[in-house]
Amino acid sequence: MKKQGFQSRTVRKYKATTNTRHAWPVHENVLNQQFTADAPNQVWMADITYIGTDEGWLVLASILDLCTRKVVGWHVDERMTKELAIQALEKAVQRERPKGGVLHHSDRGSQYASHEYQKRLLAYGMKSSMSRKGNCYDNACVESFHSLLKKELVYQEKFRTREEAKRRLFEYIEMFYNRQRLHSALGYQTPVEYEHTFAKLA
Repeated sequence: MKKQGFQSRTVRKYKATTNTRHAWPVHENVLNQQFTADAPNQVWMADITYIGTDEGWLVLASILDLCTRKVVGWHVDERMTKELAIQALEKAVQRERPKGGVLHHSDRGSQYASHEYQKRLLAYGMKSSMSRKGNCYDNACVESFHSLLKKELVYQEKFRTREEAKRRLFEYIEMFYNRQRLHSALGYQTPVEYEHTFAKLA
């Protein structure tokens, strides 16, 4: 890179998204860093991150399918609330229509531990798994997606408004990441292409 005159534009920014100081019960770490799944809709991983704009912060909640690495649900809002996380979950369910038995892994944040969120998981027949306290590696796959999002989009552009950021997030997630970006973990296929291989076997 030095010989070619290239310089990294990646900027590291950090803003905490996990509030574990709450009274809600937490669940055991069922996933236990076993980052493999035999088919889609067996394991979903959820996480929240911040996106900076000139108007202020925008909060993104994402749900990633562990098998296909596809972002199956996501939602953005100005505030980090349980409703934000619930909307991402609802979109994932509407999109994928899993038949039950999904293992849902997240951190111990109040959004995921809340009664309302856990009630939705039970209603959909999902089992809750949560990372150990202070261990970011337990949720590594979805955190890796957020890291890619920051490096490939957020740190490369300056968003003047939240609406502009929402539009670019849609383009990155739905048009590029899910449908065009090749993943070495998927044999250099896109998440959607890899997902289609399972549809052919059904």
